[in-house]
Amino acid sequence: MTVLLGVARDLCFLTPPHQTKQKRILLPTTLSGGVGYDVPAGRRDGRVSLASETFSNLPPPTFNVDQLTQRFSDKGFTQAEMVTLSGAHTIGRSHCSSFTDRLYNFDGTNSQDPSLDSTYAASLKRSCPRDSTDPNLEVPMDPRTPTISDVNYYRDILVNRGLFTSDQTLLTSPATASEVRSNSRSPLGWKRKFAAAMVKMGRIEVLTGSTGEIRANCRVINS
Repeated sequence: MTVLLGVARDLCFLTPPHQTKQKRILLPTTLSGGVGYDVPAGRRDGRVSLASETFSNLPPPTFNVDQLTQRFSDKGFTQAEMVTLSGAHTIGRSHCSSFTDRLYNFDGTNSQDPSLDSTYAASLKRSCPRDSTDPNLEVPMDPRTPTISDVNYYRDILVNRGLFTSDQTLLTSPATASEVRSNSRSPLGWKRKFAAAMVKMGRIEVLTGSTGEIRANCRVINS
């Protein structure tokens, strides 16, 4: 989710402040077979960014469905939109440290997460050995099509191959499980919902008036 939220934020600074019309942006998801969409231009950004604030805003990979629902609700998203945005895990890679507890010490039991497909777990263990001290080991978040934006993320969850606890937990609630099944059957429908949710994400906690600034370079504050 970190990459997803960062993309949504950065998109809002790609147009100069005097241009207020919507602008079509080519996202990583577009270039990997996803969908393009228009985002409102001219959003203002703060002048201070603290890495520590990410922990209270971004959902960690260990969250269960109730925690995910609450974290997204805090930002104005419905549970269905949370499931839609979770599909961002269709592309990208994860360090082993984000999920090895599911392989070796689930819930402090010194054993494997029983909800994890055994064949998939064996593959993950080969990539992420128990005693490894290499912090750079990583795996694709979507093992089927790791560089393509598609609904295989949801199809993997349905066969217990969600990488994170926060992925597989989507099957533990009847409502979110229904959304997973629906998205898995409707590639175009998911892409449309994802685009709408990303536009909505770009409107989170918008600064107005003289608060903040519109950056000339979205990666650094104005001098």
